[in-house]
Amino acid sequence: MGIQNDKEFRAALAELAITRQRQVGANFVRQVLDLCSDVRVKAALLAAGRSDISDAELALVAQSARSARVASYTQCGKDTGWTAQAGHFVAKAVEACVRAAVAGDNVAWDAAMQARLARTCQTVADGMGTENNEAQAQYQILDAFLKT
Repeated sequence: MGIQNDKEFRAALAELAITRQRQVGANFVRQVLDLCSDVRVKAALLAAGRSDISDAELALVAQSARSARVASYTQCGKDTGWTAQAGHFVAKAVEACVRAAVAGDNVAWDAAMQARLARTCQTVADGMGTENNEAQAQYQILDAFLKT
């Protein structure tokens, strides 16, 4: 039957080792990557999906992702458009995937929530309101990921 709601989704993500959380989080971000043009975000996303990334590489990529997120935030300002805001949430999503994790951290959940916010901004920018199917798409991504 697969994952049907956020409670099941979050619990399934929490069961994953941090490396696997980063990988599935990267899959969630790939769904909204077109909403952000920052090359640092794209590079961090590639790194997040790697199972062999070293702690030193991860720290460098995390710093780069953080810089991209800060830059996107400052670009947004108070008079921003929804499209710029979507890019900011994509940067936040990828930053979640590569940040240093602590015990009990759920980086995949954080990435998923930021990706949903990015998609919501995009649908508002496109005049379609706040309804979108990003959560359902994420459930399917996780179901497929768990089967591999």
